[in-house]
Amino acid sequence: MTFEEKPEGNGSLVDENQLDLSAKHQANGKPAASGRAKLPARQEANAKCGLPSKSLSTYTWQEIQRHNQKTDKWLVINRKVYDVTGWADRHPGGRRVLNHCAGEDATDVFRAMHPDPDIVQLYLKPLLIGELAPEEPNQERNKNSQLVEDFQELRRTLETMNMFNANLGFFFLHLAQVLILEALAWVIVWHFGSGWLITIFIYFLLTVAQAQDSFLQHDLGHLSVFKKSKWNRLMQNFVIGHLKGFSAKWWNNRHSQHHVKTNIYPKDPDVVFGPFFVVGDLQPVKYGKNKIKYIDYEKQHLYFCTGESPGSHNPYLASFISTSLTFKHFFPQDIAWVSTFYIRYFITFGPFYGIFGTLVLIYLVKLLESLWVAYVTQMSHIPMKMSTEENQDWFSSQVLATCNVEQSFFNDWFTGHLNFQIEHHLFPTMPRHNYHKVAPLVKSLCAKHGLPYVNKPILKAFGDIIR
Repeated sequence: MTFEEKPEGNGSLVDENQLDLSAKHQANGKPAASGRAKLPARQEANAKCGLPSKSLSTYTWQEIQRHNQKTDKWLVINRKVYDVTGWADRHPGGRRVLNHCAGEDATDVFRAMHPDPDIVQLYLKPLLIGELAPEEPNQERNKNSQLVEDFQELRRTLETMNMFNANLGFFFLHLAQVLILEALAWVIVWHFGSGWLITIFIYFLLTVAQAQDSFLQHDLGHLSVFKKSKWNRLMQNFVIGHLKGFSAKWWNNRHSQHHVKTNIYPKDPDVVFGPFFVVGDLQPVKYGKNKIKYIDYEKQHLYFCTGESPGSHNPYLASFISTSLTFKHFFPQDIAWVSTFYIRYFITFGPFYGIFGTLVLIYLVKLLESLWVAYVTQMSHIPMKMSTEENQDWFSSQVLATCNVEQSFFNDWFTGHLNFQIEHHLFPTMPRHNYHKVAPLVKSLCAKHGLPYVNKPILKAFGDIIR
């Protein structure tokens, strides 16, 4: 059966991510069998596509799974089949996210990463090429269909409870905390001078501000603060660009991959630390068989502790990657925001420390902040399961690859609520102040299906990184 569609225009919703509205999708599928697969209520409600079901080509999972290459990418959302090959380079979350999901059911990951799926449907409509054959299950046959349905029911429950609605007052106070710390550091050095004790004190104030900036831009990057994505993106640019001096696009593209394929080697960039570190069970074997040894990996736990924090949180590596990618792809907006960070620092602290002294201050602040953020993020990932692609269901893959740290007022503040990594990874767009409310429901679902729900003391979690 041949399916041919000329999508309708998307109006003002499409700006920098223009769709090729003249493209035609053509594919060969098997004839539809009589009858219709029974869909869960949520899938039935969300399967909003422009043409009647009888006009669509039908495909089996076996056919779909063959389209999992960089130059040939199909994926399934709510039983609808989409060819995202041509759209990948314009995907706001980066093309690699779609590469990693090609040939799979992406229903749950799609819902997790997009706070307003109805708007995204306007982008998906021109990419629609067919649907699953009626006799095919909603997910690949290796997945636990009951667990998938239970998780989708849990999400519906949380939506009814308004757990995805943000308390703007909470985030306003968080931003106020950061701005007050930044202003206080300048007032102190302006009033008391730039002696050693004063410098050390403002060094710690600025470090706290930078770490809390990291957590706030993380919230904004996940679109979990404002209802409109454009406001989240604007404020993220302000926080990560102006207050921290990093590229928002670089961070978003990298972090999206981490969430979509958490602890999947090598798809998750946050577990690919070579040649500095080898983690998990797979990387040491790979390096050993290939006789790769840049440094003494048996001592890697020691130089981790001395400041060489892994991956993107290392200040040397992160600054280099962020800056080089920004200029390589020429993101004018990011370059402008990052420039304002350095301009502000030189204006406020330059008169007291000079150009060189201000650069040293920036470097030392980012060094200590990088250790803070590295320990907070890695304590919930490095000790957990790492594997190659197993195409597990969304719930299982996130629960097995993450763990929680016990709740307390200090732990919540110190980690930016990333002590609830399990809930954060299951529901990335959920405002973090609601994690503790949904944790008991997630724990109950884990118990029902025999999955571990790991919750540790914070010092044990830090120690597990070294171990």
